[in-house]
Amino acid sequence: MPVEVERAFVADDVPDPALLGPGVQLRQGYVASEGEVEVRLRIREQDAALTIKAGRGMVRTEVELPLPPDDAEVLWEHTGGGRLAKQRHRVRVGDHIAEVDVYDGALAGLCRVEVEFASREEANDFEPPAWFGREVTGDDRWRNASLARHGRPEVSSPERGGGGVAASETEAG
Repeated sequence: MPVEVERAFVADDVPDPALLGPGVQLRQGYVASEGEVEVRLRIREQDAALTIKAGRGMVRTEVELPLPPDDAEVLWEHTGGGRLAKQRHRVRVGDHIAEVDVYDGALAGLCRVEVEFASREEANDFEPPAWFGREVTGDDRWRNASLARHGRPEVSSPERGGGGVAASETEAG
């Protein structure tokens, strides 16, 4: 079963362009969601994909299917109320690649960082650099699907579950 092990962060500021390097423009919309399952459409400059994600927290099921760009544009019409646009940058951090998303439109100024890992142990051992900002793994309000539907959440407090990954956390965000 395809599994994604990922940690997510919200940077306090957008990093310097020299650190980010070139990026790719993405449009992302949500075709459907129910409970812990969401169906996402992502359109890049030259390709598109339909992705099914299931679960919550740090470890989730993820299946991505390539989609012809013309089909993607037809499906895009069914993502109203659940869309976002962002510039994605891939930045090497030690042995890992951080995907740094700088959002456009209503989310302009927001910068999320995600890092995928081969295992839960590798994810737990990872020491993020300070510029990653606050960890939001497992905080559903900071997932792309929630950002697309509800916009930027209020600043989290530990009582509201916005702090980092709890020591017992076993799922993906």
